Amino acid sequence: MTRSTALKMSSNWCDTMTTEEELFQLWPQLRERLHGKHLLGESGGSLSLRIPGTDAMWFGTAANASPKRTLYKGALPANGIAAQHAAVYAVRPDVSAIAIGGGVYGRSLADFGGLMPQVFDEQARHLGRMGPAVDDASRIAYSLQKGGSVVLLQGLPVCLGLTATRMALNAELFEKCAKAYVLAVASGAKVKSLPWIVPFIANGRLRKDVQRATQRLQQGLLPEETKGY
Repeated sequence: MTRSTALKMSSNWCDTMTTEEELFQLWPQLRERLHGKHLLGESGGSLSLRIPGTDAMWFGTAANASPKRTLYKGALPANGIAAQHAAVYAVRPDVSAIAIGGGVYGRSLADFGGLMPQVFDEQARHLGRMGPAVDDASRIAYSLQKGGSVVLLQGLPVCLGLTATRMALNAELFEKCAKAYVLAVASGAKVKSLPWIVPFIANGRLRKDVQRATQRLQQGLLPEETKGY
């Protein structure tokens, strides 16, 4: 077999892969990316990808090498951590990916009120308004009702994304913002929120992204990646 023939066969195989198969292959790549940046917690971290057009997700913990296909509608999964992911998907039809665990500064936010005001432009654009921390997944709907992309659940950051890539970027962005915020507050500095007009515009753009993502997922399609600011 020639190299060109092999490449053509490989390309044809990729073209015939289903979205579900593509997400199955993407899951371990995301796990490695987040784990390598210490964004899946010290223990108990987990990751899931919603499978469009189904009632299932690819789910696994940070210790897993590959995910397990798990239903997120109907009866909650027996796995308590998987049930947390299911609770988020139930109240956020726009979300395609979830990572629970966070980095050291994101987890430290629990010692400083459990939420971070909107103090950075990029934070307002992609993370939105952060709801109050909750101790039980059954109460997460209230915290996520304004379309925010992060909430603390039992002291651990739950990072959401309209796409898998956006979720990873959000997890990285949240840790960066939390580091600056936590260090500032811990030192006694007064942290000012953004002027109201900035979150007003940025959150409005995020809401439009949320609407588009919801429509795509309802059609059984993956949402498109966010372009630009």
